[in-house]
Amino acid sequence: MTRSLKKGPHIDPKLLKKLQGKSASTAPLIKTWSRVSQISPEMVGFLFGVYNGKTHIEVRVTEEMVGHRLGEFSPTKKFIRHGGKMQKELEQKKKEGEIAAAKAAKGETAAKK
Repeated sequence: MTRSLKKGPHIDPKLLKKLQGKSASTAPLIKTWSRVSQISPEMVGFLFGVYNGKTHIEVRVTEEMVGHRLGEFSPTKKFIRHGGKMQKELEQKKKEGEIAAAKAAKGETAAKK
């Protein structure tokens, strides 16, 4: 559910304090734990270290990010992959297909010469 327009965007006051008097080009990494803070136009160009529960992930704010939350760009879960034996077989077949395609392409270039 979105925040009421009457209330305005939520930006952590401590985060705004860290931004005051700094320029985006010279400011160092700004560490923050406030994942719920919305990105405002004043934040464009700054480099934030957004905490994901384990480490701070670097996020450089661009114009397209304005209106989103900082936490959206710092995933909290690491996806490894699905599968097991069946998945390994599929990946092996895919890799063999790529190798065969590369050999075929190499053979065509050798035949043209």
